[in-house]
Amino acid sequence: MVKITDISIHDVRFPTSEEQHGSDSMHVDPDYSAAYVIIHTDEEKLKGYGMTFTLGRGTEVVCLCIKAFEHMVIGKDLDKDILTNFGKYWGDLTNESQLRWLGPEKGVSHLAVAALINAIWDLWARREGKPVWRLLVEMKPEQIVQCIDFRWITDALTKEEAISILKKAETGKAERIQFLEKNGFPSYTTSAGWLGYSNDLIRNLCKENLARGWQVFKIKVGTDLEDDKRRLQIVREEIGPDRRMMVDANQKWDVETAISWMKQLAEFKPWFIEEPTSPDDVLGHARIRKELAPFGVKVATGEHCQNRVMFKQFLQAQGLDFCQIDSCRMGGVNEILSVILMCKKFGVVVMPHAGGVGLCEYVQHLTYWDYCSVAGSMKDTYIEYSDHLHEHFVDPVIMKDGNYMAPTAAGYSIEMKPEAIKMYEFPIGTYWSLKIASRHTVPTTSVTSHDK
Repeated sequence: MVKITDISIHDVRFPTSEEQHGSDSMHVDPDYSAAYVIIHTDEEKLKGYGMTFTLGRGTEVVCLCIKAFEHMVIGKDLDKDILTNFGKYWGDLTNESQLRWLGPEKGVSHLAVAALINAIWDLWARREGKPVWRLLVEMKPEQIVQCIDFRWITDALTKEEAISILKKAETGKAERIQFLEKNGFPSYTTSAGWLGYSNDLIRNLCKENLARGWQVFKIKVGTDLEDDKRRLQIVREEIGPDRRMMVDANQKWDVETAISWMKQLAEFKPWFIEEPTSPDDVLGHARIRKELAPFGVKVATGEHCQNRVMFKQFLQAQGLDFCQIDSCRMGGVNEILSVILMCKKFGVVVMPHAGGVGLCEYVQHLTYWDYCSVAGSMKDTYIEYSDHLHEHFVDPVIMKDGNYMAPTAAGYSIEMKPEAIKMYEFPIGTYWSLKIASRHTVPTTSVTSHDK
């Protein structure tokens, strides 16, 4: 028996805006941040670590929301109260009778749930001495299904269909696990394509990433058409005409603008356009996909898709070619399992969103489970990678020739180093307290003049 005794919550912010890391057409000054939680248990050395990704301001709101859910977590027995029927517990948590008014199952409340649920998975995996992906792939189909809340999605996927998909994928699973452990999983890089980067920096980063093994690149677009053409031309010159390149508008456009803009960028052979319009516009995405298909441009979305019901509608409306699950936007691992299974039924490739802080560490586990236990293939599938902030984690991602190598440490790879929290916790960490103090320092000459 393991009993949860307390939860520590930290607002951790990294000043990435200073060098325009992460900048795109909608998020011009992101400070990659995390609402970070540590679940404590009655076994002193056994803890669970989780986080949800944010962009700086507002992280304190997510932290407060996490605290509002404490009564649903503290005091629970890991096995008896949670894992015995994990799907029901997830449903109870996300639909707590008063807190659900803040969602339900969307926005800040769902970001808070994701941090807690992911920490519970980390705790479970650590207790078992396995990385989360291993824990998942070794679970029986019935155990996986027991973790999922099927409410509101049975018109797209039933429990019986999910079990059938998982049982079919048992064939060849052992060989796929061995392949992963030896070769890893291919990725694409976003590190060369942030919107705030100069021409020379883009060119140099393309060269550097090619030398390090990356073959697939994603570039931010959406603010100025002629500037996009210039930047995509630079990338094409560096990576050549045959390597895959994707573009990402980060929700910048209306539907008509997305169609027109992408037709003019089609000459650069983008494989897909990511988030061409509002993340909630299912029918808009469907129309964009239909209009761009003759130009060879596919559609990807999901980074801001807030729950399994939205993904269900995207799949039913044929609104995407690539499903980009996010490890924290939805309610953690449990909900993501259901979306991956729905994608398998609808024949849509899952290509996760990553980057940020901690998202690469998280999402590798989900893709490994998808490959081993659901999809059974790597065709047209890559994990996003961004080369930022991995040094702050105890078990960071390991990359080799552009491939994610399978993690072996127990847990969800999301434990932050204590010194990172000490430095970057907002507003009390060393970095932020000094920065805030410098803003409020009044020059001596001014004080003297005022006194006189």
